[in-house]
Amino acid sequence: MKSLPLSVSALVAALGTAAFAYTITGTVGNEAGNPMSGVAVTLVKENKSTVTDAFGQYTITEETSPAALHAVASAQGFVSVNSGVLSYRQSGSAPVQVRTFDAMGNQVFSKTLYGSGELDLRTGIRAKGTYFAKVTMGSARQDFRFFADGKTVRQHSGEAVALMKDAQAGETLRFEAEGYETRSIPLGTLDTMVNINMEKKSSEQTYAFGYAMGNAPRKSRGCGKNPVLEGTEWYQCSKKSGYDPSWPNADVDCSAQLFSINVNGEKRIFYVTFPENYDKNKPYKLLFANHCMGSEANHMATWVAADRDHLSPYYAQKAQDTEGNYIFVAPEGNTDGWPWSTGSDKDHRFFSDMLTWLEDNYCIDTTRVFATGFSFGAMFTNSLSWEFQSRIRAVAVYATAIFNIYLPKDGADRSHNPIAWMGVHGKQDGTCPYLTNERGPGARDGALIEILKNNSAEGKKAEEETPDEFNGWGNGHVCYDFKDVDPRFPVKWCSHNGDHHWSVTDDGDHTHSWVPGEVHKFFEQF
Repeated sequence: MKSLPLSVSALVAALGTAAFAYTITGTVGNEAGNPMSGVAVTLVKENKSTVTDAFGQYTITEETSPAALHAVASAQGFVSVNSGVLSYRQSGSAPVQVRTFDAMGNQVFSKTLYGSGELDLRTGIRAKGTYFAKVTMGSARQDFRFFADGKTVRQHSGEAVALMKDAQAGETLRFEAEGYETRSIPLGTLDTMVNINMEKKSSEQTYAFGYAMGNAPRKSRGCGKNPVLEGTEWYQCSKKSGYDPSWPNADVDCSAQLFSINVNGEKRIFYVTFPENYDKNKPYKLLFANHCMGSEANHMATWVAADRDHLSPYYAQKAQDTEGNYIFVAPEGNTDGWPWSTGSDKDHRFFSDMLTWLEDNYCIDTTRVFATGFSFGAMFTNSLSWEFQSRIRAVAVYATAIFNIYLPKDGADRSHNPIAWMGVHGKQDGTCPYLTNERGPGARDGALIEILKNNSAEGKKAEEETPDEFNGWGNGHVCYDFKDVDPRFPVKWCSHNGDHHWSVTDDGDHTHSWVPGEVHKFFEQF
């Protein structure tokens, strides 16, 4: 907006019939970016409205008459500049803020004055040249341009501008159209351009907690950002681990990227595999694969088929994602002698910060975040399901337990909210028992029951429901879907006759495991 070094009386004389105090313009489009006509646009605090035209364009202005400008002058006073000296007059004692800038926009001086008086605008200026002063008095603002030698510059275009009107605290520009979500854009100034796209309203039911099945995606803050698809850390994509004896040879997938973040002063690493042709505007599902004891995140992210306990990448979930709808993550938990922390929430904080970092930098569907793991990885995954019900939609745990792992306590950490949950467990498991024994609470009558207590449908006690189980000899499995749970928080329990492993089969060949497909179907139902 142009400005004049005039007193209010001179300004009124130059205005003639009218002057604009502010102008807000812009365009409104639909989800595809096509212009939308008839959208109601309201400047809320000013109580001014308009509608978009056939080209999706709108304008809201305030036209100030000379009489109105005189009213402003008498109510708020006036400012003028003569030979580089600012004079300000007012009837009250409102603060008068003065800031000067050089021609490059760098601030060279700032001062808040009160009442009435004068100020040499050359204060703080050491070099000759053109400078700009912004003077604010109450809700009015005026800009001046001057030379450092004291000679003021007057406009010769014949145009004049009223004192600009500041946006009121909390001012918003609201956009409304039938069938579309209302949008409100906060404004810091009333002289601006705002271009937006509207999104259609969702017909899905809303709830106090959780989402409807098949809900529309919720985009994370990272949507629209240009992503960093190369890791910040270097790693060697290797067929064998550093353990002795080495794991069996395995084909590898070296597409994962290695990143690190700082969590309470500690460097934590995690691998990420992005879909080919990543689209910064498409909200992707997110799956975390938590490694077991004796394994590491690198194995989860790179090994294709090592042995029955380390089928990967990401517990073979990457192979299930034939349409490229997922981003996969493998966190590294080996930090204090255990695969995951047994006595503190340090790994929960790591997960929270890692998830936030991913949502801030990449386009994630925040309503479709999943986690899975085997053995100690299952124990950590299950532990997460006790605290992060509002951020994780569903988990799948293979051979889990609720001992020798940090578990959130009742109160601030454990909310007892429901979460979708799937368990796969061998009835002959001697490491993480199927039923309670001297080693600790069993998976079926411990971890599973804890989830069912939270997921019961209204008027039901799902923890009292008896699941069908595999009771035969040899290979085979039975998967049971609980009936007395809230349908939005399904619980599936799969039992088999095997021991402590996860890539269970019905024919003895671990590469034919039915588990990855069942887990993928469980996640995809949302």
